[in-house]
Amino acid sequence: MALARGRRSEGAFNYWPGFVDALSTLVLSIVFLLSVFLVVQFFLSQEVTGKDKALEQLNAKIAQLNELLSLEKLGKLSLDDQVSQLRAGLASAESERDRIKGLYDGLAAAGNDAQGKTAELGKALDSEKAVSARALAQIEVLNQQISALRRQLAALEEALDASEKRDKESQNRIADLGSRLNVALAQRVQELSRYRSEFFGRLRAILGNRPDIRIVGDRFVFQSEVFFDTGQATLLPEGRAELDTLATALIELDKKIPSEIPWVLRVDGHTDVRPVNGPNFKSNWDLSAARSISVVQYLISLGVPAQRLVAAGFGEFQPLDPGNTEEAYKRNRRIELKLTER
Repeated sequence: MALARGRRSEGAFNYWPGFVDALSTLVLSIVFLLSVFLVVQFFLSQEVTGKDKALEQLNAKIAQLNELLSLEKLGKLSLDDQVSQLRAGLASAESERDRIKGLYDGLAAAGNDAQGKTAELGKALDSEKAVSARALAQIEVLNQQISALRRQLAALEEALDASEKRDKESQNRIADLGSRLNVALAQRVQELSRYRSEFFGRLRAILGNRPDIRIVGDRFVFQSEVFFDTGQATLLPEGRAELDTLATALIELDKKIPSEIPWVLRVDGHTDVRPVNGPNFKSNWDLSAARSISVVQYLISLGVPAQRLVAAGFGEFQPLDPGNTEEAYKRNRRIELKLTER
């Protein structure tokens, strides 16, 4: 071509070789470009295919991420709840911390006070130790005294045993003396009964069979009218005469009965149930007692020993006849004489 180009240069200016060269260069450039395009297209198709696969993977990952995001949201809700709980717990812990801090401060102050008290207690302990030492000495003395008391107690027990033996012997003697005393009392009772029978027999002989004087059991019963007017406690003359004979019999009986027999003549005053009318006596108790005292005083004036007489008033509470007739009232108004023991 260089040769042809030289030849043409020798003649007229020839454009065709330049055009052919440009055209061939253009064709080569287009072929090259097409080749590059094809190669690029091939690589792009491969790349697009890979991109589709990658896109599918990315979609799958996005779906997984969506699921994870949902789970994360749920977890976030639970975490929010936990956070709320933790915040509440934190607030409670802070309040508890404040309370414990206050307690700590109080304990610190108490510790300071306790230190002062510890010092005081130390001093008190020292004094207590001294007191304990004295107490131990006193306990030793007390132990010695207890030992001595035990020895004395043993001696007392021996003496008590001996005393119990003597007591048993004394009880046997007392029982024997009691039986003897009972026998003696029975004998005295029998003896007193004999004297009582003798006394009653003599009174029967002296008084005779008067309707206003009766014997009821072991007692002589005089109607009150024999000695007193109605509602009065002053002895009548005829009553004094009866008591004169009674006093003579008593004085003679006192001479016969041994002095060791404690006999007495009991004078009992009785009234009926009707209330007392008059300023001298407040009740039938007063009237019955005053009548028995009048009889006793008159017998004493006649020489009967006062220690052998007893005055008693029964009021209306020991009736012989519970009726409400005049005859029953008359029977219940009486003076009774009973020879008995003191």
